Amino acid sequence: MSPGVVDYLFRQLVAGEPAEDVQWGREGVALSDQPPGAELARRLSETDIDALTPTELFHYVRAAQRLALWAESLREAAVERYCSGADPS
Repeated sequence: MSPGVVDYLFRQLVAGEPAEDVQWGREGVALSDQPPGAELARRLSETDIDALTPTELFHYVRAAQRLALWAESLREAAVERYCSGADPS
């Protein structure tokens, strides 16, 4: 863990607060609830993974897996259409 994360966790412990950052849940969709698509891709790409707590990193990995599966399903649908010889017009 980065020194910033250790400092954050220590401050949370001293204040009697949970180790997870609960602020995002008050302001918008949690990463674990974000549906796959462009917004999830943007959020993942803009996240500093060195600043995540272990729990947040777990949710980050799960979200990245959901996004990869979604993208793979798009690819498979395109390949299926291409291989079917269907005329797109």
